[in-house]
Amino acid sequence: MSVRTLSSWILRSTRNNIVLGGNKCLYSAYTPNRNKTKCKFFSRMLPCPPVSYILDSIFSLRKAFRHTSTEEHFSFQLSPLQINEILRAGELSHKILDVNGKNANSSVLRFESNQLASNTPVEDHRSAATCLQTQGMMFGIFDGHAGSACAQAVSERLLHYIAVSLLSRQTLEEMELAVESMKPVQPILQLHKHPNDVGYPEITSQYFESLRVYWQHLLDLDTEPGLNLEEAMVSAFKRLDSDISLEAQAPQESELMRNIALQVAFSGATACVAHIDGVHLHVASAGDCRAILGVQEEDGTWSTLPLTRDHNAFDEFEIRRLRGEHPEYEDKTLFVNDRLLGILVPTRAFGDVQLKWSKELQHSVLENCGDVEALNILQYVPPNYHTPPYLTAEPEVTYHKLRSKDKFLVIASDGLWDLLSNEKVVQLVAGHLTELNMPKPRLAFEEPVNLGYMHSLLLQRKNRGIASLDQNVATHLIRHAIGSNEYGEVDQEKLAAMLTLPEDLSRTYRDDITVTVVYFNSDTIENYYRNK
Repeated sequence: MSVRTLSSWILRSTRNNIVLGGNKCLYSAYTPNRNKTKCKFFSRMLPCPPVSYILDSIFSLRKAFRHTSTEEHFSFQLSPLQINEILRAGELSHKILDVNGKNANSSVLRFESNQLASNTPVEDHRSAATCLQTQGMMFGIFDGHAGSACAQAVSERLLHYIAVSLLSRQTLEEMELAVESMKPVQPILQLHKHPNDVGYPEITSQYFESLRVYWQHLLDLDTEPGLNLEEAMVSAFKRLDSDISLEAQAPQESELMRNIALQVAFSGATACVAHIDGVHLHVASAGDCRAILGVQEEDGTWSTLPLTRDHNAFDEFEIRRLRGEHPEYEDKTLFVNDRLLGILVPTRAFGDVQLKWSKELQHSVLENCGDVEALNILQYVPPNYHTPPYLTAEPEVTYHKLRSKDKFLVIASDGLWDLLSNEKVVQLVAGHLTELNMPKPRLAFEEPVNLGYMHSLLLQRKNRGIASLDQNVATHLIRHAIGSNEYGEVDQEKLAAMLTLPEDLSRTYRDDITVTVVYFNSDTIENYYRNK
């Protein structure tokens, strides 16, 4: 897509808002999906600005590298270096090594992650951690809506809830004794975080107390052995969602803590978490984040193995499930315009208490919380709201036993999947992996450069498409997601245009994108089967 074509496309879109009476305009967040537009977030009634204002905002210096222009001359002036700075700002990578600096026992070789915001603040969040008291690693992607608060809180808390669910009774008792004795509790996770992945330090104590109450509940169950992995993941998802709800209803120590609890509960987040322990892979998903495996067959060809199902208003299973949970007279009102109650595309999510609480409870909580508009909480009860809850955070858990041909796992928010198919993602990761493993050109001081050898390398790269610019494969995926043209090649002009969209239009053309790619250690997996 040329710059002129894209600028024309953007300018036309500013005139396509739905204008209502009284100089009001209905703004919804839309993303293109299979040639039809879907609304993912809650719409808001806002004053409708004149087109001149919208055009001015397009060209304002809202972010670095955004430039002023006019309708006649729509200019996107980003150099390749500036494009790379933007795309690589959220990169995170980690290689798994033991105390001897080797990767002999772990089935995870390394992981690479990145994030590109469209919303401000970004509503996607991610987590990665090594389990310290049990075996394995965990990776999570969390896609927020109606604000960033819920996704941020879930990204901070959910892995701890899963880890606690897997602890032995003895370890839980030791943790409880340490708290009672006012001694430090042994850490249960080693988090792998990007410097920008910051949380809510003001409410850390509340989060710890809720986690403690949960492990006390697990001790009260008096069952040995404890929960298996599937039970642990389901229990952790449901318990955290319940705690989010209770914290919004309970009195808090300060107004700040109360406001955070309310914002977390009244926004929402879908979640996908993978737990990898040796050859055992469990994936728990609630919502429309997605996980897939990249599989390399014996003949060298690549295939895709989906590990999750999108829980949304387009999925027939979810439609049948919800209709089975509510009276028959609600069949025609459960899904309106391909949205749950006409509001939400995902059918499973954390938070979103306005689709879980009764009308009376919502009114009771909000009437005592002051200025809800300042908290960005939308007070809206949809029509035909008769038998809540309509939304659940209960995940669907998939188990897969890793094979040596399973080379990598991709977990991502729907911002990626809206733009790239499962097959395209595997193709891009596989191509990137092949490119990184290519023989490197010989250096001049080693021996004279052979021009024929260099020419053959260039031809190999040309045959595979544009050579990769990125060491981090998650960046490589994001670059292709927003910058590919109709031929599947990265168009630098389109890429620059997509990165310079102003905040009030960016979400119309792309969502937040968060990706984590986990590479498996084939040698470790082969040894497992060899030693059985």
